[in-house]
Amino acid sequence: MTLLRLDHVVIAVRDLERAVGDCESAGYTVMEGGRHPGRNTRNALVVFEDGAYLELITYSAPSPDERWWRQLDAHGDGLVDFALLPHDLPAVVAEAKARGLAGINGPLPGGRLRPDGQRVQWQTARQSRHDLPFLCADLTPRALRVPEGEVRHHANGATGIAEVTVAVADVDASLARYRAFLGDEAVQDGTVLLEGARIVLVRDAARQRDEGPCGVHVTFAGNAQRPLDLPFTR
Repeated sequence: MTLLRLDHVVIAVRDLERAVGDCESAGYTVMEGGRHPGRNTRNALVVFEDGAYLELITYSAPSPDERWWRQLDAHGDGLVDFALLPHDLPAVVAEAKARGLAGINGPLPGGRLRPDGQRVQWQTARQSRHDLPFLCADLTPRALRVPEGEVRHHANGATGIAEVTVAVADVDASLARYRAFLGDEAVQDGTVLLEGARIVLVRDAARQRDEGPCGVHVTFAGNAQRPLDLPFTR
């Protein structure tokens, strides 16, 4: 059974510098990410030893065409999306379509200009329903987008992301979409399995935000797992 890896979790914030400070005060190492050409966005990253990361993203101007901005504008700081890392993005998209997943589009181009001037390029694929993650695959070397080394070491002992909790309106309907997206073998006992992590669906019909991620569990030294608890995720 080939499982996909968690790539990153997206957190939209109004004040990036304050969010970075909150992370650093909690013992996380934060690095500047850069700017996204053609968008009003810049970001910072919290990268873990397991290769997953938190993306803190902010907007310099209103961007009503972007769902992340609409969520930020309507509801304030918080989790807005998450991504999986495919081994072969076009193949994963084709397999999902063959299993009956409708509304998935990609590959779509993306990129970021790092503070050192290096251009990072990737491609994504997205499904129209927000209970599913998007796919993100590197075109440039992954280490340009997700650095290695000391930036992955955190004073609080954090080593990775163990779980993403996703709020959905109908758990059974969402699980059916996950089976079409990732295959039957990835869905077991109501949990979606990833390589080294999991996705847990919870029913929240009264949720004001779109369906999507509502919680993250971080792995710490000794394999302890605790919820990500920062001012901008509460």
